[in-house]
Amino acid sequence: MAPTNTVNGNVTVKFVVNEKGNPPGKLADAELHFNDGVLAGLKLIGFAVWERRTGGGRNVTFPARQYSVNGERRSFALLRPIDDVAAQARIRDLIIDAYADLEASAA
Repeated sequence: MAPTNTVNGNVTVKFVVNEKGNPPGKLADAELHFNDGVLAGLKLIGFAVWERRTGGGRNVTFPARQYSVNGERRSFALLRPIDDVAAQARIRDLIIDAYADLEASAA
């Protein structure tokens, strides 16, 4: 499926819907495209929208880099809050709301 856009102020959320259903529970990949300011013309990739395993709602994973320490796989978050921990929640809510809009427009 072609990417789908949802504009919210200075950020456009672009989705590529996971039509193959692999991996299970993954609904779409998401990107943030910046429309204004010093980040205008850039995009941040690596987000994904998932169905919660318990079946109640959605979850968003953030861009991360995986690495190994003594054979153990670990993950390093690439987008982290400076001071305000709620900043990640705002991005997560933006992506979940945009995905809900996408679902509503498809229905």
